[in-house]
Amino acid sequence: MSIETEVVRPSEFFDTIAPGIHLIGAMGNSVAVETDAGVVQVDTGGGRKLPLRMIGKLRTVTDLPVHAILYSHGHLGYNFGIPHYQAHAKERGDPPPRLIAHANLVRRYDRYIETAGLQEHLNRMQFPDGGLGNNISADQFCYPTETFETSLTIDGGNRRIEVFHAPSETDDAIGFWIPGERILYGGSAMIQSCPNVGTPLRTIRDAIRWAETLESMMARGAELLIPEWGAPIRGEAAVADVLGIGARSLRYLRKAVVERMNAGMTDLEIIHDIEYPPEIFEHPAMKPVYGCPEYIVRDIYRFENGWWTSRNATDLHPSAPKDSAAAVASAITDRAAVLERARQLRDSGERQLALHVIDLLALAPGDDADLKAARQLKAELLDDFAQAHPSVVSRNLYRSSAARIRG
Repeated sequence: MSIETEVVRPSEFFDTIAPGIHLIGAMGNSVAVETDAGVVQVDTGGGRKLPLRMIGKLRTVTDLPVHAILYSHGHLGYNFGIPHYQAHAKERGDPPPRLIAHANLVRRYDRYIETAGLQEHLNRMQFPDGGLGNNISADQFCYPTETFETSLTIDGGNRRIEVFHAPSETDDAIGFWIPGERILYGGSAMIQSCPNVGTPLRTIRDAIRWAETLESMMARGAELLIPEWGAPIRGEAAVADVLGIGARSLRYLRKAVVERMNAGMTDLEIIHDIEYPPEIFEHPAMKPVYGCPEYIVRDIYRFENGWWTSRNATDLHPSAPKDSAAAVASAITDRAAVLERARQLRDSGERQLALHVIDLLALAPGDDADLKAARQLKAELLDDFAQAHPSVVSRNLYRSSAARIRG
C-alpha cells in the first residue's frame, strides 16, 4: 500500500483522478466533479491569482458551468476565491453557483470577523512565512447561500453526490460520497497524518467526535478516498486502513488520558507517562507532520478540565508576567551560573531542560547584559527545535517565538 503523507503540495498541480473528477491545487485538494447539471467544486482558494489559476485549469478539461461550490470547512483562505468564480459565471452567462456549507460555518465566519485582530496575530505566529489569513476584513467572507445540518444531496443527473456533516478539525467540516462509483471525499477529517487535534493556538477539537467521523466514513466501503491533503488512496482495504488507524489513535489516547485523569494526574504528567504504541503511532498515515500525539493528549485533557491545568496554586492568581519574571531574576545572585548551566544542558543534548533553566532569566524585562544573553541563548535553542521537530506547527511556533525574542 502506498500512502502519500506529505502535507504541503504545490498550488499549481492539477490531476484527473477518475473520469470527470479532478484535483486542483488550492489550500490542499480542491475537488471538481463533473455532472450533467454542471461542475460541483469543493473550495476555491484565496487571494486573486490562485482562484484565477484554478479556473483556468478547470477550463482545460470542461466547459460545463460551475453548478455548486462546497465549503470543505470554515477555516480562513479556503473559500476567499468565491467572488472570482461568481464573476467567471457572470462573464459566461451561466447561473450563479450554489454556495453550500454546513450550518455551523455561518457562526464561524461571524466569529472570525469579530476576532479578526486575534486571528491575524495567531496566523502570524503559526504561519510566519506568509500571511495565511492576515489583513482580515469582512468583505473577504462570502457566506453560503444554502446550509444543511446533517446531509444534502446534489442530483447531478448522471451523478448523485451525497454531502454530509463530517465534524473533525472544525465543527462545520463536510465530506461527500458518490455511491455509484464508491468515491469518498474525506475533507479535513482526512489529512494523512496524525489527526490535527489540539493545535496549540486553536480552540478545542473533540477527539472522539473526530474518531466517529472516520469510523462512519470507513463503513461506506469506499474504493477511492480523496483526502484534504495528499494523494488519493485507492482500494477498499487501503482506504479502511487509513481511516481506521486515525480512529484507533484517537480512541486509544482518549482511553489512556481518561485513566490518568481519573488517577489525578496533570496534563504534563500524562504526556510523559503515556505509552504510544508503534503499531498505531508509527503507521505511515500517522506521521506527526501537522498534528502530533502530545497535542491530542492536551486537547483531551482540556475537554474535561478547566484552565488550571498545572494544579500549582501559584498559578491561581498570578502576578503580571513581567513582574514575576523580574522578581525571579532579582532573586538569582549568580546569573552567570544559570547561563552556564543552560549551556551545559544544551551541549549535552538536553535542550528542553535548557529552556526551563534559561527562562529563569530570559523572561525578565530589562537590558542587563546577562538578561540579553539569556534571551539570545533561548532564541538559539528555539532555532534548534525549529530545525528538528517533526510537526510543522511546532516548527513554526518555535521560529516565530525566536523572531519575537530578537525583536
